[in-house]
Amino acid sequence: MLLEFIAIIAAGFGLAGLVLMLNVVVRKRLPGWAMPASAGLGMLAMAVWLEYSWLDRVTAQYPAEVEIASTNEVRAWYRPWTYAVPQVNRLIAIDHRFDRRNPAHPDQVLTQVLLVGRWEPARQFGVVFDCAGGRRADLVDQVRFAEDGSLANAPWRALQPDDPVLRAACRR
Repeated sequence: MLLEFIAIIAAGFGLAGLVLMLNVVVRKRLPGWAMPASAGLGMLAMAVWLEYSWLDRVTAQYPAEVEIASTNEVRAWYRPWTYAVPQVNRLIAIDHRFDRRNPAHPDQVLTQVLLVGRWEPARQFGVVFDCAGGRRADLVDQVRFAEDGSLANAPWRALQPDDPVLRAACRR
């Protein structure tokens, strides 16, 4: 967050400096408001770019086995440009490096789910998806694995058949 703040300030100073140089070249014929307006425009443009490039910058750091299953797009009245192009502020990903299947329950996959939000710490937790039954069970404290590999005390949650996280988890 601090680095982004520094980048925004630097963009404002940079664009104001360019306008200052242009003003020297045209022998001070630009209006007095040109330099502060360009500083504000530079800071706004950098802030917007940082917001919209967040998803690409975050996902570029993930290995190939991490699949983005779902993103959350937002629109806000105080960011009117988000009505033209919605901004992504959260994502849900499946980390296929942790996929495990039990031969006794071939329709179930144990995997890791990543919850990542802008300006929030990333969270990772284990989940068992029942691909045939269209449901999931989060691996919380009371969940245990029985002798046959089934889940005991698992609070299963029904999912829609077209749920993007379920589809991503069951794809491999």
